[in-house]
Amino acid sequence: MRPIRRRDLVVLALGLAVAAWLLVRALYGSLPPLEWWLAGPLGVLAVAEALGARTLRARLRAEREARRPPPERRPATASRTAGPVRPVEPLLVARLAVLAQASAYVGAVFVGIWAGVLLHVAPLVGRLEAAGGDTLAAVLGVVCAGGLVVSALWLESVCRVPPPSGDEPRDGARA
Repeated sequence: MRPIRRRDLVVLALGLAVAAWLLVRALYGSLPPLEWWLAGPLGVLAVAEALGARTLRARLRAEREARRPPPERRPATASRTAGPVRPVEPLLVARLAVLAQASAYVGAVFVGIWAGVLLHVAPLVGRLEAAGGDTLAAVLGVVCAGGLVVSALWLESVCRVPPPSGDEPRDGARA
């Protein structure tokens, strides 16, 4: 599995922002009002993925510390990991990596859509009464969707396998 290219996310978000702006510009009068809570699920998913990334990072760090030989252990981290370390299932990490990649793309899609809406409604705040609430909803949408992209990229980076250290044997390179 390859890491997500940030460029792909940016191109996706920009393309959908232009498309959403054109669509909202043409149909704004017939659209229902945008509610502020519409971006809530994206924000909840962003927080859940950030918490998952933090937990997984701590568990992987504790597992790596437990695998080190005793002379290399640092006293500050050894005191934190009292007791046996629960191993992390490799399949769980793979599933989280797939979730992170899917969430990054979904977040980029919604960043583009909400940004396109925002580009149209923000200049209309002084002229249309409905534009004020729609602008608030669009700003919250951009923030929540952007948070989802950031937390998904963080979770993906936590799921990456570190390069083997010099003292571990590598497959195919035996002496």
